[in-house]
Amino acid sequence: MFYLPARPYQYTFPGPQRTALIVIDMQRDFLEHGGFGTLLGNSVELLHPIIPVIKRLLVYCRQNGFTIIHTQEGHKTDLSDCPHSKRIRGRLAIGIGDQGPLGRILVLGEPGNAIIQQLRPLPDELVIAKPGKGAFYQTSLHENLQQRGITHLIFAGVTTEVCVASTMREANDRGYECLLIEDATESYFPTFKEATVEMIVAQGGIIGWVTQSQSFFSGMSCCL
Repeated sequence: MFYLPARPYQYTFPGPQRTALIVIDMQRDFLEHGGFGTLLGNSVELLHPIIPVIKRLLVYCRQNGFTIIHTQEGHKTDLSDCPHSKRIRGRLAIGIGDQGPLGRILVLGEPGNAIIQQLRPLPDELVIAKPGKGAFYQTSLHENLQQRGITHLIFAGVTTEVCVASTMREANDRGYECLLIEDATESYFPTFKEATVEMIVAQGGIIGWVTQSQSFFSGMSCCL
């Protein structure tokens, strides 16, 4: 077994062969100017500090046999998997499916839907296209994890309180033991991230565990 310092207490997992790193929605639409994030009025620069942290996590996990999974929030070109309520929410001048500076907003295959260059998936890594906030909703994620014998999940990505937290909650309900790398996730609203982290570890880890990347690397170096 492997043991990592974490909150609310030590995170224990059976090793890389049964553990997956899930990188949530690190796509241009959320991290670059002209994407959906800026069209919503957010400062995408707030998300940029986590990019080198996630890159280091990816390099380490690739070298040590972890399963690596990337997610992208996006919809079919005909928007048949996008509820009308989601399209009209916010009363935006440019919304989901509309043409924006990076192509059609949140549409699979458009330039803005691509994962940022610094964190591009390798050819053998699983990429899950998801129409909702959580990565289990209307996707094959659970089946893929089961086929690989994955029981433990490590999370990074954006945004902490929306897609990351939604996926962790879905994973928790399915019996996965979840660890969030705190400095590898971010929000357009720092107070939202702070509150989400505290909700995850509350009541003895009701959703999962939280640690820092340095604690992850240090803990792994003692175990491998």
